[in-house]
Amino acid sequence: MPQIVLYQTDIAQNVGSILRMAVCFGVPVHLIEPMGFVWDDSKFKRSGMDYIDRANITRHNSWQHFMDNKGEGRLVALTTKGSTPLPNFTFADDDYLLFGRESAGLPDSVHQQCDERVIIPMQKGERSLNIAQSCAIVTYQSLYA
Repeated sequence: MPQIVLYQTDIAQNVGSILRMAVCFGVPVHLIEPMGFVWDDSKFKRSGMDYIDRANITRHNSWQHFMDNKGEGRLVALTTKGSTPLPNFTFADDDYLLFGRESAGLPDSVHQQCDERVIIPMQKGERSLNIAQSCAIVTYQSLYA
């Protein structure tokens, strides 16, 4: 089963939406702190609805804590700096699907620790998709393609 990893995410509503999607697909989620919102934010709870209580969530107080405790699977960064287009990438069952901050993406130090860097193809000149949309596209692809 792939696992979702959110690196220092900024927006409560995105995390709530991702957790709801993760519950529907049965996928665990790792949250790397610090996050840009308070855990009990009402926007977070509203977007995740009653799904949050059923989500398989592991919170990590730092990137290093996550790295020290993750399993053997590949670390697959989903990034606009990726070199492999999503349709050309083959996922493994134990991949960790890593998504960066909405405001800044992943720092270079994190990129360097990733096994793979995958990009979702978009129209030329567009900056990026919403993280919740990207996460849903990639999670579905990793499970069913």
